Amino acid sequence: MTKRGGRVGVGVAVAVSIAVPAAAQTGQPAATVKAPVISDTGRLKGPRQPIFFRHDVHAGQDQVPCLYCHSTATVSSEPGIPAIQTCFGCHQMIGGSTPSHQAEIKKVREAWVNKQPPRWVRVHALPGFVRFPHMRHIKVLGTDSCFNCHGDVRAMPQVYQVATLKMGWCVTCHLQRNVSRDCTLCHY
Repeated sequence: MTKRGGRVGVGVAVAVSIAVPAAAQTGQPAATVKAPVISDTGRLKGPRQPIFFRHDVHAGQDQVPCLYCHSTATVSSEPGIPAIQTCFGCHQMIGGSTPSHQAEIKKVREAWVNKQPPRWVRVHALPGFVRFPHMRHIKVLGTDSCFNCHGDVRAMPQVYQVATLKMGWCVTCHLQRNVSRDCTLCHY
């Protein structure tokens, strides 16, 4: 087996286990969440992306954990945009339930074949003089804390910025949690 083939094989195994909702894996009844069909993406909040990645489908309906795709958030300052290999790991088997989903999945497959990752438009950005160590926040707040800053992406067809991410907003969060407000925590 080639190195690339081995990684794809592992990706398939992980994709199958992730694609089955977490509730089904634990034997618990799943909360049925069905993402709506969207035919007009022009009215959605947030920047248009090269692939219409539906967070409400992946994180909401299918219950894929944030850290499956944004795995580096626990060990890095940056949460990272998933490699196209992560997307392809699932979508070499999962084809989409509607023509619009199938069209977007086709873009994923083409990106994989052409070895050209999509040029995603950044949604959340901080000034260059601010450091936000994701790993530190996840360690303290837990792996389900992403919604504190990013909003409930499980209900967002297209991700948009919910919080201002300005200094006052961050200081308020630190005050509410009785966390240090030492300038060198974020400005170093």
